[in-house]
Amino acid sequence: MITTSPSLLMRLQKGKEAQAWPRFVKLYTPVLYGWVRSQGISSDEAADIVQEVFALLVEKLPTFQYNREKSFAGWLRTVTVNKCRDHYRRGKNRPVLTDPQVDPAIPDNVEQFSVDEYRRRLARRALEIMQSEFQPATWKACWQSVVTNRPAADIAAELGISVNAVYVAKSRVLRRLREELDGIWE
Repeated sequence: MITTSPSLLMRLQKGKEAQAWPRFVKLYTPVLYGWVRSQGISSDEAADIVQEVFALLVEKLPTFQYNREKSFAGWLRTVTVNKCRDHYRRGKNRPVLTDPQVDPAIPDNVEQFSVDEYRRRLARRALEIMQSEFQPATWKACWQSVVTNRPAADIAAELGISVNAVYVAKSRVLRRLREELDGIWE
């Protein structure tokens, strides 16, 4: 298991840890791609826009100031929506949208990227990345406890471990998830 480390956002801003950007890109690519696709942009063009967002983040993230009024998620949503708007301003054809509530021309559609959706996508991606850090039994014990909400005694019997080991597994995985999302998940 990876040891406790400073928040990923802080590591990116300081630029001193070689693994910070690859980890950030691995974590955020599916989230950003989903946001861009939800704006009605084709998959090929969405991949290009995600790259544009990352290029801007490399430039602007070192000066980003986290505070209660300016969350990272809100800032990232704004950057992403603006890149989508730039895409349309460059003369790209507006797509036929399948969701009538999604309109890239409407300034207020930043709210479409709800905090809940952001957190769900980010947590899902972080968990996918983190799974390899844990023994299969540890992972399964946590998953069964948290996601399927099975009783610890049933999980322990199935995996051949103690009930306490189920609680320890759950605690370890959730603590690691909090570490991974520290400073990013507001």
